[in-house]
Amino acid sequence: MPSPTPIPLLGIPVHAVTMADTLALVEGYMAEPRLHQIATVNPEFVMAAQSDAEFRRVLEQADLCLPDGVGLLYAARRYGRRLPERVPGSELVYRLAERAAARGWPLFLLGAAPGVAEEAAGVLCSLYPNLCVAGTYAGSPDPAENEAIVRRVNDSGAALLFVAYGAPKQDKWIARNRDALPAVRVAIGVGGSLDFVTGRAVRAPRWMQRLGLEWLHRLIREPWRWRRMMALPRFAWRVWRG
Repeated sequence: MPSPTPIPLLGIPVHAVTMADTLALVEGYMAEPRLHQIATVNPEFVMAAQSDAEFRRVLEQADLCLPDGVGLLYAARRYGRRLPERVPGSELVYRLAERAAARGWPLFLLGAAPGVAEEAAGVLCSLYPNLCVAGTYAGSPDPAENEAIVRRVNDSGAALLFVAYGAPKQDKWIARNRDALPAVRVAIGVGGSLDFVTGRAVRAPRWMQRLGLEWLHRLIREPWRWRRMMALPRFAWRVWRG
């Protein structure tokens, strides 16, 4: 499918795509001989990029910025535009793993706490028996580890890469290594999604997801995140001001 036109939200591009659109785009990306970066954008991303010029450039140059946050849908509506649906990264990892199993795309899981990527690989392989996990590694986004991690990913022959270092570190890591990973066709920052896969973290009930209250569920379970959550009212205020 043709590349979608981004909608600028406080200057940050967000693409008007559905989950089905995203999977179709990934199919096309996998056929092109270069790395394509996907970012799962939410209001926290948008607000962080207001004061982080490097992160802003990464999002501006990404091939696809997904609307992973119900606040983005409301913001687009405020500006007279439309984002058709939320595309959560925590759901996309399953859909991409399923597609990788069907298409034979080798997958590498990078990041999260030690042991999480390996456990997540086991869960995904049990769900999708034909899935080829080319490698797993916790590692670190520290530049001192960069060369060794790049070599590890390249040696694995992975075509699809999940990076779970949390934003903006994961997105900056992908952008920094776009030209150093010649076999990778799609790289996506997945944040805490591997923790959801392993059951270390629990997603909000469906009714809270429908009401856009996943942030509240996460805050209740992880109260230490309250400082980061302050990005949500700041985002709403900036959007309301127009």
